[in-house]
Amino acid sequence: MEPRVIEAGEGSVVPVVDGQHLGLADIVAASRRTHPVTLAPDARARVARSQAYAAQAASERPVYGRSTGVGANRDVVVPDPDAQSLRLLRSHATSSGERRSTPRVRAMLTIRLNQLAADGNGIRPEVLDALAAMIAADALPPVREGGSVGTADLAALATTALVLAGEVRSVPPAPQTATFGPGDALTFMSSNAAVLADAALAVADLDRLARASLVVAAMDLAAVRGNLEAFSPAVEVATPFPGAQWVCRAVREMSDPTAEPARIQDPFGLRTLPQVHGALMDRLAFAETVVTTMANAPSENPIVSAELGVAHHGGFHAAYLVQSLDALVLALAQAAQLSLARLTMLAEPAYTGLHPFLGDGTPAASGVMIVEYSAASALAELRALATPAGTQVVTLSRGVEEDASFATLAARQALDAVARFRAVIAAELVASLRCLRMQDSHPPALARALNWLDEQDGGVPDTHDRDLTSDLLLAEELVGGLPDLVPAVRR
Repeated sequence: MEPRVIEAGEGSVVPVVDGQHLGLADIVAASRRTHPVTLAPDARARVARSQAYAAQAASERPVYGRSTGVGANRDVVVPDPDAQSLRLLRSHATSSGERRSTPRVRAMLTIRLNQLAADGNGIRPEVLDALAAMIAADALPPVREGGSVGTADLAALATTALVLAGEVRSVPPAPQTATFGPGDALTFMSSNAAVLADAALAVADLDRLARASLVVAAMDLAAVRGNLEAFSPAVEVATPFPGAQWVCRAVREMSDPTAEPARIQDPFGLRTLPQVHGALMDRLAFAETVVTTMANAPSENPIVSAELGVAHHGGFHAAYLVQSLDALVLALAQAAQLSLARLTMLAEPAYTGLHPFLGDGTPAASGVMIVEYSAASALAELRALATPAGTQVVTLSRGVEEDASFATLAARQALDAVARFRAVIAAELVASLRCLRMQDSHPPALARALNWLDEQDGGVPDTHDRDLTSDLLLAEELVGGLPDLVPAVRR
């Protein structure tokens, strides 16, 4: 589904939040700007109907969190539901750790507003109005890292609710407050909006880096006169997965079909690129699907809908999310391993026809030797981050909650993986660009990207032994811009 948008001036686009159409690009945009997010009128009307039905249902039957306690207190009837809402928010706001960054909190608020705009939560519409005003004013709640195990971001959202209720201060102050009535507290907290925000930002960054990585790999292919057969239409049949097929087509578009290969087949760093990098692209696509599906779903327990009735459920359990993120970071580590393998190829005279380590010819010159070490260090950290978070086990709340997804940990690992993957690709870019310049090679399909890189660093190879830190840092800044310059990999 295409997101509904309105123009906000100066070329920006702001999503109309309706509980159905929030996309990854919308979440990223919300994290980076302070324009108001518009709540669709039909969404507010839908929430009002749900709230009226929830009040009626609670008068006729027990409704978890509305007429009862929560967790192990689920069977305890609450004598004063109004007072219970604030008590619940105050106790559940308990958290620890550092404050979350501004972009992450903005994304969380936008996702939560969108989820509440979907049918099925029974919350007061004024809470949505206050939340939309909070987003518009960039009045961000003091959300901390600790407190979530992947079965709803209770502490983060309870803290947010207390800001809306006027009990906790934000900077700047929230422009509008809301009263949390019976059931509103649990409804507001019953979401994985914070972990979804982290996941969305990580997936967006990693998708861009994965596309940039393929551009650098195509540069390597030209530099070592690689064999294009590994990317032929026949390989699309041999590896019939969308990601692998896309990699084959993209590399063909970035390569010279008339170039004579130097070998009958290349090392794995190039030859298995469709299979390994293709798997990464497929994991990215699936993770995006999971994130956007959950960001547009009424995850609240219980679901309260005039059309569907009341249903107590476990939709807050983020199993789909943790498994998609664990698989994504594992695929990322495997793709980064191939990047290091290609960097190693570029240091070998047998592949490049140049001096060892792309040195200047001085006996025992180091050239890009330590660039390889830098990439290996980042790769080691990336491998550690690929340890699955979903294997964690916990039993909480007097034993009635005997599992948790730990998607929070998985999303944080995915966020941390961004910098490590960028460092690996940047190291490969430094060596690949140096190699092509030393060969005076100008692959036509990559001309725009190579010309842009020349403009950024002067375009003159400086091959004598020197500190390459500035080269690596510049490459980290530049690598994310490559997909915009190469149509074959553009999103």
